[in-house]
Amino acid sequence: MSVRAPGAGAVPGRSAFRVPLEEASRAADLYADDLHGALSDPLLTSMTFLNEIATRHPHALSLAAGAPYEGFYDVEDVHRHLRRFCAHLRDDLGYDEGAIRRTLLQYGRTKGIIHGLIARHLATDEHFEADPETIVVTAGFQEALFLTLRALRRDERDTLLSVSPAYVGVTGAARLLDMTVRTFTAGPHGVDIADLARRIARTRAEGLRPRAVYLVPDFANPTGARLPLSLRHELLALAEREDLLVLEDNPYGLFPLGDERLPTLKALDPSRRVIYLGSLSKTVFPGTRVGFAVADQLVDDGSYLADHLARVKSMLTVNTSPVAQAVVGGALLEHDCSLVHATVREAETYRHGLTRLLDGLARRFPRPSPVTWSAPAGGFFVVVTVPFDVTEADVELSARDHGVLWTPLHHFYPGSGPLRQLRLSCSSLGPTEMDTALDRFAAFVRAATRRP
Repeated sequence: MSVRAPGAGAVPGRSAFRVPLEEASRAADLYADDLHGALSDPLLTSMTFLNEIATRHPHALSLAAGAPYEGFYDVEDVHRHLRRFCAHLRDDLGYDEGAIRRTLLQYGRTKGIIHGLIARHLATDEHFEADPETIVVTAGFQEALFLTLRALRRDERDTLLSVSPAYVGVTGAARLLDMTVRTFTAGPHGVDIADLARRIARTRAEGLRPRAVYLVPDFANPTGARLPLSLRHELLALAEREDLLVLEDNPYGLFPLGDERLPTLKALDPSRRVIYLGSLSKTVFPGTRVGFAVADQLVDDGSYLADHLARVKSMLTVNTSPVAQAVVGGALLEHDCSLVHATVREAETYRHGLTRLLDGLARRFPRPSPVTWSAPAGGFFVVVTVPFDVTEADVELSARDHGVLWTPLHHFYPGSGPLRQLRLSCSSLGPTEMDTALDRFAAFVRAATRRP
């Protein structure tokens, strides 16, 4: 089927291939109702909503993006990391030039080629041992999640329990896989254990089968909450009693506001309850799109769960780009596989950014004020409560009239309407831009508060 060009009524700033609704209704090649039901879910537009507004208003500073700070990036780093990985293949593993060329430029192993280096990183930084054969290197966290949910969903009864609010990509992936999602309350410390236990019982009473619990234990997106050590043990004990797996997402654990890092759930996991889903986006480069899953659960056919994830991957993306893996591998090798050491300046930048964001809010909204905010102990995100309903139109208005972007919190709740909360991020702006963005944000809030 040929692709038809849009007519003259195309909306400026929209995709060049997006046909105006009135034209599409007259000359449709397909019906939306005949496509997968999740594709018409507003949830699936959340990932692109802010990008579209940013495209229309390029002058707007972004307190929305959870992207890493770009100030340290240099294209030469990519070449240096690639050379370092090639030296590792040659000097440490004994590869000749043909084998090096083949490793980097052919399709490669489905499970990945840097699984051993990732295992060294986890032992060094997260203090748990992972057999490299239990690691599947993926195209970012999102693929690691997708592979895991696909493997765990046997039929329509299988259910994911997700903390709420949560990263929208989790709920969206589950919906694309026709996997039922039931949410439980995050609470002030990241997980309300009593509510989770009630939700598990309620889910079973519906005739459904709870399979796994998803959460971010350290500085969660969007709440910034961190689970205390005692709560981590309680969660693992509950998972053991209820025969559940735990999907641990840990993109922000290296960035505490102070010096204290808590052990991951996986490091506290003696019973192989935890599937650890990792990403190198916040610590190396997002552009590599390299993540991983540690799935060491034993299957009764003598395999690891990781082997089953690899089977799914072989039919989805075949393998993760070996060139991208080589760049990540070189970055790991440069710091003896310690991302803690590799990200010293980044961690300091994010600490200063979060402190500047929190102090900036306090200066612009002195107490008593109807505007309040969370006080996370690390990570990128602060939740702000305002005295008005936050809508999609407000985001557009804020970008257009005030030159600042932020994220409505209702994007993180499935099926939710406007709330009086929004999320700010400290990660992508430098100090001067941060101050300017906060000035603009305060002006927007004052204007929105005064409207009838």
